[in-house]
Amino acid sequence: MTDYLFPPPATPSLPIRNSQQRFPIRRIFCVARNYLAHAQEMGMAVERDVPSYFTKSAQAYVASGATIPYPPGTSDFQHEMELVVCIGKAGFQIPEAQALSHVFGYACGLDMTRRDLQIKAREKKLPWDLGKDFENAAVLSEIAPASVIGHPATGKIELKLNGVVKQSSDISLMIHQIPAVIAHLSGFYHLQPGDLIFTGTPEGVGPVAVGDRIEGMIAGVGVIVLNIGAPA
Repeated sequence: MTDYLFPPPATPSLPIRNSQQRFPIRRIFCVARNYLAHAQEMGMAVERDVPSYFTKSAQAYVASGATIPYPPGTSDFQHEMELVVCIGKAGFQIPEAQALSHVFGYACGLDMTRRDLQIKAREKKLPWDLGKDFENAAVLSEIAPASVIGHPATGKIELKLNGVVKQSSDISLMIHQIPAVIAHLSGFYHLQPGDLIFTGTPEGVGPVAVGDRIEGMIAGVGVIVLNIGAPA
């Protein structure tokens, strides 16, 4: 038995629909600017040749339905609704034609963002970590297994803030579709079961405030809910 100096953190894990088993989270990859209209609203060029990425810690996970504190260091906390791919089989340099065989299932995700910190870092050509990777920044629903729902390539993606629709699009509008993302990413990482890929957000991102309620959905995949509480 290993004698740790202090207890190691518990492994974050996601519920799986209609199962008692849970899906342990290994790594979280996020595709940047994967919808043209979102890239345009952010004033950014679109990378059409290959996807670009940032990461979040597995410890940033929070479950759908939670109330999280408004995070420190920001006055512009924003929502981004996304389809999340859950990897269930290891692979390296995966051919695009075989990519979907490595997917266990799909979930709804909220890529919560300290937008002012992200923009400040971007303007200085610095990493986005303070804006993207922080406590409670990766909100996730239960996983819908691909064995049950298949591999969605089209379908409505929507987010409501206090009952008002803010984001509404279709996952078919992703610039880089899921097989291409998996094939490309696996050229740089040995993908493993437990890896998650947030596939990007459509247009309509915007700020949230204390007391707000976020409700999101992706057709055929599921729903996600988040409440914004007072700062800790």
